[in-house]
Amino acid sequence: THQLFVMRTSTLRVLPCRFLFARAPRVFASNLSTQAAAAGSMPARVPLLINGSEVHSAAVEDVPVTDPATQLVLARTPLATTAEMEAAVAAAKNALPAWSATSAPNRARVMLKFQALIREHTEELAHMITREHGKTLADARGDLFRGLEVVEHACSITSLQMGETMPALSAGVDTHSYRLPLGVCAGVAPFNFPAMIPLWMFPMAVVCGNTFVLKPSERVPTTAMRLVELAEEAGLPPGVVNVIHGAHDAVDFLCDHPDIRAISFVGSDRAGAHIYRRGGAAGKRVQANLGAQNHAVLLDDANMKSALNSIASAAFGSAGQRCMAISRLVLVGRAREQLPRLVEIASALPCGIGTDPAAQVGPLISPQARARVEELIGSAIAEGAACPLDGRGATVAGFPDGNWVAPTVLTVTPSMRIYAEEVFGPVLQVLTVDTLEEAIALVNANPYGNGTAVFTRSGALARKFEHEIDVGQVGINLPLPVPLPMFSFTGSRGSILGDINFYGKGGVQFYTQWKTVTSNWKLEEEEELSLAMPIL
Repeated sequence: THQLFVMRTSTLRVLPCRFLFARAPRVFASNLSTQAAAAGSMPARVPLLINGSEVHSAAVEDVPVTDPATQLVLARTPLATTAEMEAAVAAAKNALPAWSATSAPNRARVMLKFQALIREHTEELAHMITREHGKTLADARGDLFRGLEVVEHACSITSLQMGETMPALSAGVDTHSYRLPLGVCAGVAPFNFPAMIPLWMFPMAVVCGNTFVLKPSERVPTTAMRLVELAEEAGLPPGVVNVIHGAHDAVDFLCDHPDIRAISFVGSDRAGAHIYRRGGAAGKRVQANLGAQNHAVLLDDANMKSALNSIASAAFGSAGQRCMAISRLVLVGRAREQLPRLVEIASALPCGIGTDPAAQVGPLISPQARARVEELIGSAIAEGAACPLDGRGATVAGFPDGNWVAPTVLTVTPSMRIYAEEVFGPVLQVLTVDTLEEAIALVNANPYGNGTAVFTRSGALARKFEHEIDVGQVGINLPLPVPLPMFSFTGSRGSILGDINFYGKGGVQFYTQWKTVTSNWKLEEEEELSLAMPIL
């Protein structure tokens, strides 16, 4: 069995290569070693997956896949050539007729096997997520589980993809509608959820009868590759899901290709707006989940211990690198007296490598991300923000090169630069108001609508908040109101482009198109000639 040696300062750990790819021996897995890196050798390239086979790219450029806790280059992601990307789309197009004709029950059986394989390989996948992203193992398991729930829901496709019918619209006339697959679809996934977001995309697409081209983030590609491997092991035929790697050119290729019918995207405002415009101009259906600036509102009658723990978890979990992170806390009235308790809770959350059971806050994805977060903290302080907890310059013993930023708490005003930006780090901005009405107005003035939460024991105040807040996903006494997949992810306003949501009923709607058939089977054979508009 091939093994992967990973140097952690003075400690040598040995991991089986199955934490990268299961089908050993593989050049990609076997070349990933500290010995090769130490000798100055180029780390192995992540392969493409085209028509069921790994393809070693002929690309001349690549992007390092770096352990955020050590800066060890684990692998390199090639920026696929145009010919390679064309081959991936061609494979998906060629696989489409047979797969779209596969019965819905048999597509569901593949998803049933797929979800079982994800469960079987949970620890393997969690370790992969932690190594390439940096999040704690507990958080990585959550990342995977929330994607697994979408796969489980996809197993219900025999009910989800049902059409509509109405008989006897006129004498002998019946109408029925089918939900049919679109064709070849594509997905562009972000770095912050290496498992969950790809699992939002390709399982729902293929279970509806489409084929798929996935472009995972070039910074965290190995988890997505392994998931697609497991999907093929579950029974997906070659070409149904293909994986390409790249950056801007790959995104533009997917937007422009005439054989791709729809694109799913999760990521930054700038990239999402570009994909929405360019893909839309090419006639594609596009769903794009963008940035967020999520507020929690704390009323003075809340269960404070539970509320403060929930808020800290949502603010600092995954080092704040979540589109549903609580990055702003609005303290209403006497709730402002809880700020010292919140700071105390946050200050007790240790940074550390993801495999350390004691670690609560992992590293940021890159040195550039750390520098940006620290610069934003500094700008807020320069503009007059108080900083009762400053996480800049955080260190972790034995890991001097990690991208560490510890939990940070700032008291800010809406006029500050930091308040206008998505920080994407473990930074909680605290604001104070006197009334719930002011809090609602403050949240509604924000351009984003991904998520919000209120903490209170009052049903009447919770109901007021629920009905007056202009945000697509609302939590009442819970901080991350991400719906389970029998519902859909319903971020609103500046947090989404496109009007069809991810997963749930929205996912089925996005990946299908209607065909409506009206039939006339009258007993009498003769029809009188008339040029008037038919009236049933």
